[in-house]
Amino acid sequence: MFAAEIISDAVPSLRTDDTVQKALDRMNDFKLKHLPVVNGVTLLGLVSEDDLLNIDNHDTLLSASTVNILNVFVWNNVHTYDVIRLLSQLKLTAVPVLDQHKNYLGLISVNNMINAVAEQYAVNEPGGIIVLEISNRDNSLAHIAQIVEADNAQVLSSYVNSFEDSTRLEVTLKVNKTEITSLVASFERYDYLVKEVYNNTQVDNGSQERYDSFMNYLNV
Repeated sequence: MFAAEIISDAVPSLRTDDTVQKALDRMNDFKLKHLPVVNGVTLLGLVSEDDLLNIDNHDTLLSASTVNILNVFVWNNVHTYDVIRLLSQLKLTAVPVLDQHKNYLGLISVNNMINAVAEQYAVNEPGGIIVLEISNRDNSLAHIAQIVEADNAQVLSSYVNSFEDSTRLEVTLKVNKTEITSLVASFERYDYLVKEVYNNTQVDNGSQERYDSFMNYLNV
């Protein structure tokens, strides 16, 4: 998924002839702490709520030299990972998107990004989640996928988390079924360490135990 696919049309940009107060009001309306300043299709940069609140006269125009404008943007063809990295590193709530001619295309808000990540990682799809701990020498996603597919399931999404100064890796899998007891057993049979399991719908309500007792009674 690329930046151009998750641009929001709902949030209008600011202009240099807008006042600090108008910018603050718009940020409050859209629950954002950053908004782009755009003249025509030319992006001048981002203004932040914190910087604007430090300006005593809220009738000041955004074109004034006292207004700090951040030169931040992403290209329309960058991957969502790059958008997330920028939002995280600079603690932004929104980032402008430009095309290859440096024309302003729109804004990606942090809420847009959350929705995109939810779609990309199949967050809204029903399924079970398994967290494996493995050594980086044993990191074979192909083998992990084979185990999942052998249990008549499919991997909806996966990601790997590494640890500093360690050869350990955590592999988080989301699969397309919620009864994953047999799949967990398969991983353990192949000597994978299963750290956590979520959304496993199999619940032991005692019926199996009662069934076994009944069968034992019949065999007496």
